[in-house]
Amino acid sequence: MEKKTNSWKLKEIILAAMICIVFGVVYLAGVYLSSFIATALTPAGLSPLGNEIVFGVWFMAATLAGYILQKPGAAIVSEVIAAVIEVLLGNWFGPMVIVAGIIQGAGAELVFAAYRYKKFNGGVMYLAAAASCVTSFLWSFVRSGYGQFSVPFLVLLFVIRLISSLIFAGLICRLIGDGLAKAGLLKGYELGRRHE
Repeated sequence: MEKKTNSWKLKEIILAAMICIVFGVVYLAGVYLSSFIATALTPAGLSPLGNEIVFGVWFMAATLAGYILQKPGAAIVSEVIAAVIEVLLGNWFGPMVIVAGIIQGAGAELVFAAYRYKKFNGGVMYLAAAASCVTSFLWSFVRSGYGQFSVPFLVLLFVIRLISSLIFAGLICRLIGDGLAKAGLLKGYELGRRHE
């Protein structure tokens, strides 16, 4: 059995890069999807919910990379690089998306760090997703003017974002990681060793 170290091997860097590329594309698709949903909800005066419904998608690089690699920095670095790729692919919000990536990745990274990168299970994945939700929501409050909304509407926005986060960045990323590990595609990675 290989001893766990905090230093990154070339294969881990390559896997993180692949996760970033995939989710850079997914993130940009999420922007278009949320824009479509927001437009559909505009006649009812609920356009801000369009983003919230899919917001958990934008944390997936952080939680999946953190879950598979189980190393310091995996969550935040992957989230930021995925955000850079999203911007390079044409996200119309520009470089501010990279700042959001730092904030979102930091939420997940803090949870993994709190467990000293030693505990990775469903509960920790849900906590990481929820922490990304909280840090991103605080950023939305400052950057996107969420302070203008009434308290009940703010609560609704947060609850929808939290549910989205738990589903996409928690449950789905855990299922993806476990599925890849059980299929034998993560041999030599920390998550893969747990499934041997």
